[in-house]
Amino acid sequence: DMREIRRKDRVLNELRAKELLAEGEFGFLAMVNADGGGYGVPLSYAVEEGVIYFHCAPEGHKLDNLAVDNRVTFTVVGPTRVIPGQFTTAYECAMVFGRIERALPEAERLRALRLLVAKYSAGWEEVAEKYIKGSFARTEILKLHMEHISAKTKKDPGY
Repeated sequence: DMREIRRKDRVLNELRAKELLAEGEFGFLAMVNADGGGYGVPLSYAVEEGVIYFHCAPEGHKLDNLAVDNRVTFTVVGPTRVIPGQFTTAYECAMVFGRIERALPEAERLRALRLLVAKYSAGWEEVAEKYIKGSFARTEILKLHMEHISAKTKKDPGY
């Protein structure tokens, strides 16, 4: 069950939440550690309708955790501005709740890597194809199915 945002005046609409996800440079993936504790890691990502893709090594702590529990949250924070004299911070953030899928078909893994290249290395696609070809076998793609999006904002009173 998803809890409602307590401060209704700070809720961002779903369209702006999706824009924030698309614009973000990185986000923070939080999951349950294999021993039951919390675990989180910052990641680059690419968004496609209803899903978020991440790339990583084919083994490691993240994957061990996801093998036990594939439920995650992914948070992206937009531009922030600390307002010292008012003891507050202006911000926007979007949080996605969902489940991670692994072992994707080869064609989808390739598409996900190309989406990441388009986002982070536009203009370098030709060079990127050589990198993709060389490292494809040792690259895992994680697919986050977006089940729920929650977003908040605190407006800058100076604007």
